[in-house]
Amino acid sequence: MFGNNDSRHFLPHIDIEENRTRRLEHLGGLVESAVAGGIERAGLEAPVLSPEEDGSLQPQAGVWYRYPVPEGISGDGSEYHIYIKKGKTDRLVLFFSGGGVAWNEYTAARPVTGGRVAAGEPNYYWSNLRPFTQVMNIHIGITENGSRNPFSDWSFVVITYATGDLHVGDSRCSYSVSDDGEDGIGVKEGEDRDLKSVRTLYFHGRKNARAALKIAASLFPSPEKLLVAGDSAGGFAVPAYAGEIMDEWFPRCPDVTLFSDSSLVPCSDWQRIARDVWKAPDALWQAADGPDLTLDWYRMFMENLRGQTPGSSREGRNNRKGAAGAKTLRCLYASSTHDYLLSTYYNDITNKIYGTDAKIQEAFYHELQEMVRSLRILWKDIPHAFFINDWKNLRRPGGGTAHTAVREPQYYLPVKDGATMAKWLYDAVNGRVYDVGIRLLQDGDQ
Repeated sequence: MFGNNDSRHFLPHIDIEENRTRRLEHLGGLVESAVAGGIERAGLEAPVLSPEEDGSLQPQAGVWYRYPVPEGISGDGSEYHIYIKKGKTDRLVLFFSGGGVAWNEYTAARPVTGGRVAAGEPNYYWSNLRPFTQVMNIHIGITENGSRNPFSDWSFVVITYATGDLHVGDSRCSYSVSDDGEDGIGVKEGEDRDLKSVRTLYFHGRKNARAALKIAASLFPSPEKLLVAGDSAGGFAVPAYAGEIMDEWFPRCPDVTLFSDSSLVPCSDWQRIARDVWKAPDALWQAADGPDLTLDWYRMFMENLRGQTPGSSREGRNNRKGAAGAKTLRCLYASSTHDYLLSTYYNDITNKIYGTDAKIQEAFYHELQEMVRSLRILWKDIPHAFFINDWKNLRRPGGGTAHTAVREPQYYLPVKDGATMAKWLYDAVNGRVYDVGIRLLQDGDQ
C-alpha cells in the first residue's frame, strides 16, 4: 500500500518536473534567440574583414572584425571565424577563448544551448559560433574598447573556440540523437540506427588554432610585447601553444607574458583523452601524465624552454639557446577559490554527477592550493604571479565562486587587497609582477 501511494504521488511529480524543465528550456532558447537577433538587427555583429584587391588585409585601427577561416571548422561542422582588432601600439594579445570540453560520446551529445543552461541540464561545450557567442568573445573585459581598459590600444587576435578539445584536437566523435530529440550516448553495436540520427563532433581545435596563428603572424609579425592569454578551456591552450608561438610564429618578439585564467579540472584520465579521443599531438598527450593538465603542459613548456625533453635526464644537457631562450618571459595564473563551473566539471568527470556543492567545491579548493604550489616551484626561475579571488557565483544554484574574470565585468572589480585584474595584468606585462589575493589560499608557504 505504501509503495502504491508513493507511485501515485511520484509519477505526477515527474510530469511536473519534466514540464518545468521543458518550459525553462523553451524560455532559455527564446532568450538566446532574442539576444542573437538583437545583435543582428542592431548591426552590432562585428563586420567581416575582407582582403583588398591585392590580397592584403587592412583592418581599421580600433575596430573589431570577424575573419572567416576557410580551413577552419566548428564542432558541429559549421563555419569557423576568429576576431581581429588592430591597435594603436606595437603590442599584441593572442587570446585563446574558452567554451567547455567534451571527452566522450555522452558529453559530445550535450553541447551548450540557451535552453539547457536555463533548465540546469548537462551542457558541456559550445559547438558553433552562432551570433550569440560574440558577446562572450569581444567587447567585454580585456577585449573592451575604452579608456578604462589598459589594453584597449593593443592589437588583438581572439582565437575562438567551439570544438570541445581545449584547442588541441584533430579527430571526430560520432554520437546519436533519437527521433524524439533526446540525446544519446552513441549508436551501440546491434542497435537499430533507423531510430537514431547520428551526428558528428569535429575535434578540429588544432587546425583552427594553427590557422589563426598564421593569420596573426601575417598581420602583426613583430610585436614589441606579446600577451598570450586564455580563459577556461583557452587557458589550457596557453602552455600547449606557448613554445611554438615563441619559436615558430613570433620568434623576434623580445617580451612575452603567458596567462591562464581558471583552467583546472583534475582528472586521472587526461592522457588517454588527449591521445585517443582528441588525437592531440604526441608531445601534448605524452606530457599529460598527471591529473592537472594545465600544470603538465606548463611543465612541458618549461622543460623545453630549459632544453630538456619531458622525462629525460637533466644531467649533461645545456640550456637551450633558441629564440625563446633569449626572451623576457613571465607566467601568470588566476582563479577563484571555489569555482562553481570548474567544480561542476570536476564532479562530472570524477563522479558522473553534473552539478556542484560545498563538498566538491572544497575538493576543488584543495586541488587549486596544490596547483599554485606546484606552479610556484615550476616557475621559480622566472617572474610569475597569481590573482586569486573569492567573488561569489551569481549565475547558477549550488554556491561556489565565479568562473573566470579576464573577459567578465569583474575584470574591473577590486578584490579585498584593492587591485583589479585589469591593473594587475597590465602591471605584470610591464614588469611589475606581484600576487593578488594569495592569502585566500591560507597557506603560509604560498
